[in-house]
Amino acid sequence: MTSSIPTRDGPRDHAVLDSAHAGDIVGAFGRIRRDGTGAYGAAGRWARLRTLLVITGPGLIVMVGDNDAGGVATYAQAGQNYGMGLLWTLAALIPVLYVNQEMVLRLGAVARVGHARLIFERFGKFWGAFSVGDLLILNALTIVTEFIGVSMALGFLGCPKAVAIPAAAVLLFAVVAGGSFRRWEGLMFLLISVNVLIIPMVVMVHPALKETAGGLVPRFPGGLNSTVLLLVVAIVGTTVAPWQLFFQQSNVVDKRITARWIGYARADLVIGIVVVMVGATALMVVTAFGFAGTTGVGAFTDAGAVASGLARHLGSGVGVLFAIILLDASLIGANAIGLATTYAIGDSLGRRHSLHWKISQAPLFYGGYAVLLAVSAAVAFSPDHILGLITQGVQALAGVLLPSATVFLVLLCNDRAVLGPWVNTVRQNIIAWTVVWCLVLLSLALTATTFFPGLSTTTIEAGLAVGAAIGIVGGAATIVAGRRNRDRRDAEAIVGTLGGGLDPEEVDELDDTPSLTSGERRAVRRQDRSRWQTPNLATLPRPHLSPARRAGLLTLRGYLVMAVAFVIVKIVQAGMA
Repeated sequence: MTSSIPTRDGPRDHAVLDSAHAGDIVGAFGRIRRDGTGAYGAAGRWARLRTLLVITGPGLIVMVGDNDAGGVATYAQAGQNYGMGLLWTLAALIPVLYVNQEMVLRLGAVARVGHARLIFERFGKFWGAFSVGDLLILNALTIVTEFIGVSMALGFLGCPKAVAIPAAAVLLFAVVAGGSFRRWEGLMFLLISVNVLIIPMVVMVHPALKETAGGLVPRFPGGLNSTVLLLVVAIVGTTVAPWQLFFQQSNVVDKRITARWIGYARADLVIGIVVVMVGATALMVVTAFGFAGTTGVGAFTDAGAVASGLARHLGSGVGVLFAIILLDASLIGANAIGLATTYAIGDSLGRRHSLHWKISQAPLFYGGYAVLLAVSAAVAFSPDHILGLITQGVQALAGVLLPSATVFLVLLCNDRAVLGPWVNTVRQNIIAWTVVWCLVLLSLALTATTFFPGLSTTTIEAGLAVGAAIGIVGGAATIVAGRRNRDRRDAEAIVGTLGGGLDPEEVDELDDTPSLTSGERRAVRRQDRSRWQTPNLATLPRPHLSPARRAGLLTLRGYLVMAVAFVIVKIVQAGMA
């Protein structure tokens, strides 16, 4: 199913919004022709490795961008204040990372449009404005924290803030504004390579393997209270941030990765997850063992103070390495988050939004990026106590807002008109909705402990247990309904594969036959997927929102507004303390 409609950029290929999103895959390590022919399309292990190198990018960059200035500060705070006691939170987030980001990469490769565009087209302007509005505010504040990280890192190295922040803003714009996707990706890979410096830094703090491994046992150091819950939510927010959904889907589209290459894109994502988890663990290790036995334990203030403290206790070499890692993380994060924002703006307004265009060809895309950098850089000159509140609050706010973003993501991945046979399987939905429910429970716990600071650990744990039980019962009912629907879809797929010819009564009879074997189901799905193309979204009727689903979305939105308010209250209280 294809259609072409005229746009300001010329004919549009089925769902593709920007004409620059159609063509050869161009990466830092080479090119793959649109039809898949050429050196990288050949069979063999070496050819597959070369293909992976070309396609690698969106998954790796979004994951490394996850360890931005806020991430460095959050992981450092966890290590300095609680040792390795919260390492288990990182391990628990690995499946969350993969499930969320695999869904957006699948949406991008199959639907060929960005995340914001899909929300606007499938749910309307009301929900689209909410989603993109959340993103714009949160991303702008997050980029402020990136400039704070730049200022702290370069300040430790002897460069004043008045020079560091403007220089970083100019550099960030120069990296993006070359009019070459391949050049931009190459520069991002160069920045990513700086992370190897974390290896000698870990060696220099002499970590204990047994104590590090002990951090994988789930526990809440000092008890389950609002302070530790806020940090856990911040770890969730910095590790699985809403901007990542928008960035990776748009970057997959901008790199022109189609459904044919999803296997390689998934491998790229796995590589990125390994890199981000190793980096986050290393940062916890450095501060946990670097401050062990000193007065710095439990006294985290900010990332700049961490660099100074490490230099004071372990020598200037460790402090310098930490400052370089912080600077590098800030630049990568600001670049990716800024692009996530301008990608979303281009998606929402239907204007050119691709790194393949030059500035004169896509002025809104690059102009919006420049304005975002300028405003965030200006805010980064605010008084230190204001910046401290922003730094503490951004990651927690990201964690609180994540359930809303994930709900829309799961609904889109079950939209058969858009993804056809690429929609979520029952297993994927189980995992995805489990993630959403766990995030909601976590934010509920944070809200409760903020509003009622006297709640005991036993009470909080009991509330979480009740919430988990509700989730299990609701999930079981959903699984039963999902399996019946899946069996019917399999029967309909067989009819389609056989070329039709069965009337509705005969299709109903197929529902009474035994379910297909897993091998038969995979074969049918493979065949359907190879033929599927998402039609132009403007030609599709919007999915029906039942009263129950609409009420659920409105309830979630209302709750999140309240939860954000409570997080802000908690941050202000912490700042005053």
